[in-house]
Amino acid sequence: MASVMTGEGILTGGKIVIVDRDYANFLKERGYGTMEGEELILLPEEALYLSEDGRLKVRNEETGKEEGFQSLAERFIRARPELWTRYLIYRDLRKKGYVVKDGYGLGLDFLVYERGSFGKEPAKFLVLGFSEGETLELEGLIETLRMAMGSKKEMILAVVESRGDVVYYAVSHVGF
Repeated sequence: MASVMTGEGILTGGKIVIVDRDYANFLKERGYGTMEGEELILLPEEALYLSEDGRLKVRNEETGKEEGFQSLAERFIRARPELWTRYLIYRDLRKKGYVVKDGYGLGLDFLVYERGSFGKEPAKFLVLGFSEGETLELEGLIETLRMAMGSKKEMILAVVESRGDVVYYAVSHVGF
């Protein structure tokens, strides 16, 4: 059985910071967060996932009080309404054993590493997420697909259905 470690994060300036080095290293080895100096900064999706799973307690730096999953979700969604869709996709991929990183502003939601490949190989999948019924512009999709092909990655559309289930579609090309 994989080891499970719990720790604490601090909500400061709208982000979650892990300052305990042991817990930060534990998370970093498993593909969570980004190092900024001596601190590990978690994406909102990462913090929500770890909080919901009971592996992260978050203390609000301003109030000194613990923020539970519900209050964190509400806070993050107020700032970024699309976050709930991203979180549902993130959680689904993590539960399936993938390491999921931010798309780094490439017009993508996530870079996804095959199971067991994080830290050894580049991400294999580029994931673009949508809610069921959301409009998708074809030109943007084609441009993103070209970028995926240029970086030798597979492009996946992740659609969150009204019940919260996530359905994945591989996007490929014919004669670009």
